Amino acid sequence: MKIESHLAQIGSQSDPDTGAVSFPIYQSTAFRHPKLGQSTGFDYSRTKNPTRAILEQAIAQLESGDQGFACSSGMAALQTIFAMFSHGDHLIVSLDLYGGTYRLLEKIMSRFGVTATYVDTNDMDALEAAAKPNTKGIVVETPTNPLMMVTDLELVCTWARNKGIVSIVDNTLLTPFLQRPIELGADIIIHSATKYLGGHNDVLAGLIVTKGKELSEQMAILHNSIGAVLGPQDSWLLMRGMKTLALRMERHEFNATALAKFLLTHPLIAEVYYPALENHPGFAIQNKQSSGNTGIFSFKVQDARLVEPILRHIQLIAFAESLGGVESLMTYPAVQTHADIPLEIRQKIGVDDRLLRFSVGIEHIDDLIEDLGHALDLAGAELEGEPK
Repeated sequence: MKIESHLAQIGSQSDPDTGAVSFPIYQSTAFRHPKLGQSTGFDYSRTKNPTRAILEQAIAQLESGDQGFACSSGMAALQTIFAMFSHGDHLIVSLDLYGGTYRLLEKIMSRFGVTATYVDTNDMDALEAAAKPNTKGIVVETPTNPLMMVTDLELVCTWARNKGIVSIVDNTLLTPFLQRPIELGADIIIHSATKYLGGHNDVLAGLIVTKGKELSEQMAILHNSIGAVLGPQDSWLLMRGMKTLALRMERHEFNATALAKFLLTHPLIAEVYYPALENHPGFAIQNKQSSGNTGIFSFKVQDARLVEPILRHIQLIAFAESLGGVESLMTYPAVQTHADIPLEIRQKIGVDDRLLRFSVGIEHIDDLIEDLGHALDLAGAELEGEPK
């Protein structure tokens, strides 16, 4: 079957006793044993829950992996993965990345002796220079958040495998509907499933997918031992959201592309960062390794003084953190999602006080363009009225 059919049918044929099309929520922490030494396969919900198990099977299949693990948030999933590493281990990490990942590495993992070097993961010379004898993993976001830098996954994952380095790819922004990194050589996939997979800004979740028996067994021990697992009701909500992923991603991409092109020629906009645009440096790689583009992009205004009035005047578009939901959200990374990254690093990669990130929803494109255009007009007029 095509991926659209797999998504629509998540859990619909998994309860033969009742024939339930929507897989039930098993709101139970404990399960009866038939007799001593026997188990139904479910003992305690932290280890395994029927509802969560269907979700985990679904994401593993969608990502072409061997096993899936559902966590209580994207950060919980990331912490579970990082628990693979020990004192003295070194990681290579995408230079432009989510601020929460940087915070976890620098404020938490560093206390346990795990170090990280941040590089442009599409620069093979930089990767070679960053690699050390104790380098155990490479963490890649592609496209990155918020500057939409694109990494050649097949090239980097092959490089990592040849060096015995575990490749971990954050596939949050594209989802398995548009990109499947394991098919390109990745070892582990991570999702902030709160975003596009859930899709409705109503469930907090993280997902991990592993390839290979050894990694899957190791992750199962960590998942159960750390215990930051997803509850049954949230697992059900996430599955419900995933059923419409294909339809939503197509609309997200359509709207984002139209809005990016609208901003590309606007006099108040200095730059637009979106891999669907032919002038984007990662355009060719993105087309090679994915079947489409995400619904998020970033742009820089000509003057930092435009940011506040733009955020004040948007109405349909909400000034709010997060991304990937059906509602359009605009974020100011320098003071929100990337505030934990030191100023000198943010400025080096371009996350400055002129950058706005736009998570484009599924509203009608005409309404979105009108709302954003009106906000830009008002912001421009206010700037013109300021004393020179």
